[in-house]
Amino acid sequence: MASNATIFKAAVQISDMDRQYYGDHALTLARHPSETDERMMMRLLAFVLHAHEALLFGRGLSTEEEPALWRKDLTGAIDLWVEVGQPEEKTLRRACGRAKQVCIYTYGGRGADQWWEKHLVTLERLNNLAVMNLPLDGSRVLTALAQPSMQLQCTIQEGQIWIADGEHNVHMVLTKLKDTSAPFGQ
Repeated sequence: MASNATIFKAAVQISDMDRQYYGDHALTLARHPSETDERMMMRLLAFVLHAHEALLFGRGLSTEEEPALWRKDLTGAIDLWVEVGQPEEKTLRRACGRAKQVCIYTYGGRGADQWWEKHLVTLERLNNLAVMNLPLDGSRVLTALAQPSMQLQCTIQEGQIWIADGEHNVHMVLTKLKDTSAPFGQ
């Protein structure tokens, strides 16, 4: 965590009907000085979508050897590597070699579309890589929920995502750009 990071606290209740996962999480998110609220909230969304007692946030933007989120097994092997934004192709190839499954969450509208078009051919070859995109309107409404102290209720059903904070209730749908071709755990 960067020494001058801004700290956000989130109490998150998750009801993921698609994965049959239900849980409450008390999360601390350190927003690096160069990180936007939009990227931080995308990390939070990625956590919600992959929630697990062993899922951890990486050390941040300044640490290239760690993802935004990851989950390791008891031996230290990486089960899941999650990135947000538009990571370098080299980083993704390395992550796919180190982890059983790699998930990328892009956002930001046209910039994310251009990133995908540029890397599509190379990334299609990575069997354990999944790429999802949150359209610009989705990332904007998600960013509106960013507060230093958040109480969030998250519901996921049939690919639909609802996040509420008591005042706002936002609905989002991710676009799946690429799915893994190898089953998880292989």
